Amino acid sequence: MRILSYNIHKGIGGRDRLYRFQRVLDVIEAENPDIFCLQEVARHSPRSHYDDQPQLLAKYFKPEAEVFQQNVHLQRGGYGNLILSRWPMLSKHQISLRWNMKKPRGAQLVVLQTPEGPLHLVNFHLGLADAERHWQIDHLLNHHLFGESANLSTLLIGDYNDWRNRLHSGLLSEHGFQQVTSPISRFRSFPAYLALGSLDKAFFRGSVFIRHARVVRNYLTRRASDHLPLVIDFHLDQAIYNRHLASK
Repeated sequence: MRILSYNIHKGIGGRDRLYRFQRVLDVIEAENPDIFCLQEVARHSPRSHYDDQPQLLAKYFKPEAEVFQQNVHLQRGGYGNLILSRWPMLSKHQISLRWNMKKPRGAQLVVLQTPEGPLHLVNFHLGLADAERHWQIDHLLNHHLFGESANLSTLLIGDYNDWRNRLHSGLLSEHGFQQVTSPISRFRSFPAYLALGSLDKAFFRGSVFIRHARVVRNYLTRRASDHLPLVIDFHLDQAIYNRHLASK
């Protein structure tokens, strides 16, 4: 199974600053994910030509299930997080991660019925300040809606904005999460045209077996957004994972 996490920057190129949404569609299509976790997806905003990007993505990829969370409300339109899935959603929740008077942030919590069993998936875009991010992770992990599915295999994915990689050794480790995107030298994703920071990360807990994880670096991904996409191939069924290892 394949999951993609991608801050699409509202479809605006990171270097040329041009709005070219087809580039984003081409990046995603080339990776053929089963699950998309996207951040900075715009709806009806002037800078993105008033496009309804959640609708465009759903129409283009025809997922089984989708959920959009608009966190930032502009004078006209706004943007937020989006999950698209090849498989049904057994449950879906959205919570606010806004801290003090900072920019509104949010997390999407869904349970997907994958062919290998249920997956508790969280897609988010964390804040710019270190204290803000720590509060957001603490708020998420102790939220009653997160607790509803905490017994399931869980994957936390998105734009962490964690330049110094401090979250992995604090709250996430204390709650039993392991980092997929390590060492960070292999997962530099921002800025896309000359990636220096490992901002797009994933952590897991429970029966999640990682086959392969990578940041996608090519001519198109360096132009389509200011972030590079993160792609993870994984299993929830250990027997399937073991067969994969045996075939190597």
